[in-house]
Amino acid sequence: MPTERFQFTSAEGHQLAAALDLPEGTPLAYALFAHCFTCGKDVLAAKRIATALAAKGIAVLRFDFTGLGSSEGDFANSTFSSNVADLVRAADHLRETRRGPAILIGHSLGAAAILAAAGRIPDASAVVTIAAPSDPAHVTHLFRDRIGDIRQHGKVEVQLAGRPFHITSEFLDDIAERSLMPQVTKLHKALLIMHSPTDNTVGIDNATKIFVAAKHPKSFVSLAGSDHLLSGKRDAAYVAGVIAAWAERYVDLASPEQAPASNNAPRKIVVSETRNGKFQQTVSVGPHQSVADEPIAAGGDDSGPGPYDYLLAGLGACTSMTMRMYADRKSLPLDRVTVTLEHRKIHAEDCAECETRVGMLDQIERVISIEGALDAEQRAKLMEIADKCPVHRTLKSEIRIVTSAAD
Repeated sequence: MPTERFQFTSAEGHQLAAALDLPEGTPLAYALFAHCFTCGKDVLAAKRIATALAAKGIAVLRFDFTGLGSSEGDFANSTFSSNVADLVRAADHLRETRRGPAILIGHSLGAAAILAAAGRIPDASAVVTIAAPSDPAHVTHLFRDRIGDIRQHGKVEVQLAGRPFHITSEFLDDIAERSLMPQVTKLHKALLIMHSPTDNTVGIDNATKIFVAAKHPKSFVSLAGSDHLLSGKRDAAYVAGVIAAWAERYVDLASPEQAPASNNAPRKIVVSETRNGKFQQTVSVGPHQSVADEPIAAGGDDSGPGPYDYLLAGLGACTSMTMRMYADRKSLPLDRVTVTLEHRKIHAEDCAECETRVGMLDQIERVISIEGALDAEQRAKLMEIADKCPVHRTLKSEIRIVTSAAD
């Protein structure tokens, strides 16, 4: 499954590192995944679940919260509330560049953050929690012996999973003020709770509290035999399989992305860096996704067409379509049109009909092959029509490009 890596801006202005795991074809739906406390987007459970869901047609966005992994910012300055804000911003970015997440998935404290953020993500109709605490303050058991020091000094370094992290009194205050159950009660989205009865980090009683507080539709799946981090590869695959099957009942897996656009509404083209290689980009046109890159000779990986390749492809497609429309309207026996294009730079002095007389010019060479039982007059008319294609006219006319910075 392909994975696109990129960055987006958090609510506080930090660049957050993200990965979008995509299926081979058009995604049936998009999901947003929130990782566990002090983990990251590349923790095994997140990667395995995302990959398995992508194999079932569901694209998954996972990212590093502020100050974790490859994301900017200081973890010591982050809070549960800032994590929730990061999730909302991630959903916004997904909506702006692809399609809003229909499924929200959270693991451990990330699941608590998902529950807190769900009401602010209108696209989502299904929420999944994995090993979720019923109270964000549950996380303090990981450093309960240092809480007094944190309160006294304001910030203390603690060891979590063998790594040092700074925990602040602001973090403690924030999670103490976050009551999750009222938000679960008014979730108004389908909820799937997954929890291991032998979870020694977040006990099964947390799942019970969430389930009791939630309104229907709600479901519970026992992850018997798994640990808190879903370390077993089969556990992650099982979780993904259950999510995909369960989501079919509550998520429209086809409509918005496959719905035809209005005839008069121009579609936005969104191009975004993947951060795979030096130049690779994703190109999104409504429900269609492709990749752009530069040739190896230009420093790229040649993983997709280059910018000028797309330009020529647009002209070639428009040329062929325009000729086809004319031939069908006039009932001409046109079997097939093939357009071959090439772009190059030429000296202005070599172009007798060009107004520019010095320097270099762009020249597009277009060769059109026409197949069918057409006479000379019909072929000549089709060649004349080729120059009337809208893209050809755009390239030949004055073009105004208006550039502005995103908000």
